[in-house]
Amino acid sequence: MTLVDRPEPEPATNDVVVQVHASGFTSGELTWPSTWTDRLGRDRTPSTPGQELAGVVTALGYGTRGLSVGQRVFGLTDSYRGGGLAEYVAIEARNLAPLPADVDFTVGASLPMPGLTAWQGLFEHGRLQAGQSVLVHGAAGSVGSMVTQLAREFGAYVIGTGRAADRQKALDFGAMEFVDLENDTLEDVGGVDLLFDVIGSDIQERSAGVIRAGGTLVTIAGPPEARPADGLAIDFVVASDRAQLGEIVHRVRDRRLRTNIGNVATLDDAVAAFNPTERISGQTIIRIRP
Repeated sequence: MTLVDRPEPEPATNDVVVQVHASGFTSGELTWPSTWTDRLGRDRTPSTPGQELAGVVTALGYGTRGLSVGQRVFGLTDSYRGGGLAEYVAIEARNLAPLPADVDFTVGASLPMPGLTAWQGLFEHGRLQAGQSVLVHGAAGSVGSMVTQLAREFGAYVIGTGRAADRQKALDFGAMEFVDLENDTLEDVGGVDLLFDVIGSDIQERSAGVIRAGGTLVTIAGPPEARPADGLAIDFVVASDRAQLGEIVHRVRDRRLRTNIGNVATLDDAVAAFNPTERISGQTIIRIRP
């Protein structure tokens, strides 16, 4: 990555231009074909990454409705467009939701990817029911902590997993039990109704055996290699949804949901921030404007 000057974007039909105040980055973006090519497979480099953002609308494209110039917004860009790690970005209006005045831009930029991933994985794909048990891998991470909080609020019994150093953080976010994947025996967990997997590989295969018959495995780590007995195995790609963003930010305002920000850096320091010399638990957010 390098920091360069680019022309200010122009809004296409149904777009808005957002003056970005804060932006997030998912390292997995660098492995997605959509970061490097368009929908027809044509090269679109040099690419500006960053899907999560919060800022202020500065211009409207033709036909754009539902948002206005000067409005505070947050959301998730199309993966074939990205562009959030910049001072300005052109983005489809439907991918944005209003950001209340009492929610900081840094907090707003930290919500879209983990919040929508957790919401869609639990409620749309996992069809979580109150009283069910949920095993959450990476419970101290940005996605896992959101999954833990939303599942707990919904009335589920939540078991988190991760490294030994993550135990207290996972419990603080609402996990009722914690499994150290390096030292504890995962198979001792017993039967759970829903597994939310962010790891994949052999951990996913081992986990399938602790899902009750008829249960569900939901993963964002690619096509599942394991399947629960008589149950479902679902992998999905997160999608922007204005109504769901509204539900998520409403819970933040009510203090029912906490963000998991591990580091905040300036745009000038973004390259170094994305190449840390030590492990950071939580998201890295780039503050574009003071």
